[in-house]
Amino acid sequence: MTTATRHPVELRYATASDVESNADASRVLLALEGSRGTVGVRGRLKDASLFRDALTATFGILASDLRYRGKDRTAYLAYLMKKGKRASAQIWEAQKAFLDNALDGEQKQDAVLDPVLTVDPDSVSLEVFSRDESAYARLSLDNSLFEGREAAHGSTFLDVPSDLLSRMDRLRTYLPVSLEAHVALPAKEAREPRNVQVPHAWLRGFLQVQSAATLPANTCELAPIDLYNLLFALRTRKAKKAPRALRFELVPGAPPRLVLEPWELVLECHGGKYTGTAPAVVRTFGRQRLVALARLLPHAKSVRLQLMGPGLPVFWVIDMGQATLTMGLTGWTESGWSSAAAFDVLMPRAVPAGLAEKLRGKLRADGPQTFEPLVAAAGGATKEQVRAALQLECLRGRVLFDVAQGKYRPRELMATPVDESVIRFGSEREARAHRLLGDGGPGAGEVKLTKVHDMVGEGTRIHGEVVDREAVRSFFPSFTLDLEGRVKDASCGCPHFRRSGMREGPCEHQLALRLVYARRRAEEEALRQTPEGRKHIRAETRSYVRRDAQSGQEMVYRVSLDGQVVAVEWGLRTGEARQQRLWFDTDAEARAAYFTRLETLSADGYIDAASSLV
Repeated sequence: MTTATRHPVELRYATASDVESNADASRVLLALEGSRGTVGVRGRLKDASLFRDALTATFGILASDLRYRGKDRTAYLAYLMKKGKRASAQIWEAQKAFLDNALDGEQKQDAVLDPVLTVDPDSVSLEVFSRDESAYARLSLDNSLFEGREAAHGSTFLDVPSDLLSRMDRLRTYLPVSLEAHVALPAKEAREPRNVQVPHAWLRGFLQVQSAATLPANTCELAPIDLYNLLFALRTRKAKKAPRALRFELVPGAPPRLVLEPWELVLECHGGKYTGTAPAVVRTFGRQRLVALARLLPHAKSVRLQLMGPGLPVFWVIDMGQATLTMGLTGWTESGWSSAAAFDVLMPRAVPAGLAEKLRGKLRADGPQTFEPLVAAAGGATKEQVRAALQLECLRGRVLFDVAQGKYRPRELMATPVDESVIRFGSEREARAHRLLGDGGPGAGEVKLTKVHDMVGEGTRIHGEVVDREAVRSFFPSFTLDLEGRVKDASCGCPHFRRSGMREGPCEHQLALRLVYARRRAEEEALRQTPEGRKHIRAETRSYVRRDAQSGQEMVYRVSLDGQVVAVEWGLRTGEARQQRLWFDTDAEARAAYFTRLETLSADGYIDAASSLV
C-alpha cells in the first residue's frame, strides 16, 4: 500500500482578479476562494503608490524561480537532422528532456497553492511562496492605509492570473484607487472549480519556513541606504567562483557589517548598533533573491534582519510605515538535502497533550499575542514546551508567527489542519534515514561518525558507519561539506548509490550520517559552554576574526586542540599566515591553554567565526 504524497485542495472562484481603470478612478478587484465562508476587505487607499509597489514586489516573489536550467538544444538538433546530419540519438534524448521539462512545468503550475489572504482586526496580510520554494513573503497592510475600511475576518486563497502582475504595474496612482477583495465579486464569466494536488514537499517547505520564525535569532537593524548599497553591489558584480556568501559581522555596540564573498567587499552599515550579548559571524547564501526587494526602496523606513544560523532561514523585515513586507529566505536557493539537517531542528520534540489546542484557543479568543502572555496562560508549562506547542501549530497551518511584530496570530491555511507527520520527511529516503537513527518506526539501526577531517579552505570531510539491520549489513558513507554548506565527493556502498550515484539524490545512509553530524555539532556547542562539557573535548578547531576599522583588513586566528597539542595559525585573511605549535605534558594542560587562548581572543574583540563555516 503506497502512502499519498499530495494534499488535494478544491478552489472555487466566482471570477478572476482584475484591475479596472477609467478617467476618474481605478479599482483593484481581488477574487477570493469562496468555500471558506465570508472573507474580504474593501476601502479606498490613502497611498496608492505604496500599495502598488508592495503588492507588485510580493507577486514578483511569488513568480520568482532562480533554479538552474540547462540550455534547450532541440531546435539546433532538429536543424542538424533536417540537414541529414547524424544526430538521431541526440535528438531523441533532447526531445525527451524537452517534453519532460514541459510537462513538469505544467504540473508545477497546478501543484502549488494560491497566495493566502488573511483579514485580521488590525491588518490585511498576503502570504506567498516562490516557484523554486526558496523564498517566503508576507505582506501586511495596516488599517491606516485604508479610508472607509470594511472587513470580514478570516483566511482564504487569492486568485492571481498570469497577467495580474503587469496590470498592477500599470496602475495609475495619481488617480483615486480603491481595493475590493472578497468572494462576491461580479462574475464576468462562469469558472469551473479547480482541483489542486499540492505536493507534501511544497507544504513542508511553506510551513517549516514559518516554523523557523519562532526560533531564537540574532537581530540587527539596517538603514534603507544599506539595502540600496547591497543591491547595487549585487547588480554590478557577478561572482564566477565560490564562495558566494553574504556574511554578517555582528559586534555588540557597533553597527553591523556586510561582507560580499568572494571579493571580500565590506559594506559598513548605518542602522542601529547590534545589541546582542556576544559577537557573531553569520554566512547566508542565495543572496541574488534579495533583488526582489528593490521595488520597495523608495518606501522603506527601516530594515530588520532575523539571522537564525547556518543553513536556517533568514528573515528580512522591510518597514514601510503603513505596510510591512517580511521575506524569509531558506538557507540555499535550491534547498537540497543539506537543508534536511537544518530543518531537523524545526520539528518540536515533546508537546504535552492538549497544550497546542489550548494556546490556539487563546489566540482565537484574544487575538494576536506575544510569547510571554502565552506562557502565562499555559498553566504551568515550561517555555520550551510552549514554544514546541506553537511550532506544532505552525506546522499544522493553524498559527502564524508575525516576525515584524513578534506576535502569534491565528491563521487557518487549510479547512482541516495539516497532519504534521505527513510533512515530517521530505522523501521516503529521508524517512528511512530517520528510522536508521531510531526516530520511530521499524528498521532502527546504528549510525556513528568515524572520522571528521577539517580541510582548511575547502570544507569538512565526514566519514561514518551505518549498521542497516534491514539490509543485514553495514555501509560506510562519506562526503565533503564545502564552505557553502554544499555536498561534494559523496560515496557509499549501498545499491542506490552504486546504481545512480547522486543523480537521484543521496541515499538514506548519507542522509543519516548528515543528520548525526549536525546533531553532534549542536550537542558539542552546548556542552562546550559548561566546565563539565569542556572536559570531554579532546580535538577541536575554532576560527576568530577581527576587522580593523581604519584599513578594513581582517585578521584571522585559527586555534586547534589535538590531544596534548595546541596549534595556532594567524595572519591577514589575504596574506601569509604564521604558525605556532605548543606541546603539553597532559591533555588537561593543553585543554586549559586552548580555552585560555580563546578567551583572550574574545576579550581582545575577536569574533568566533567557527559556526559560520558550515
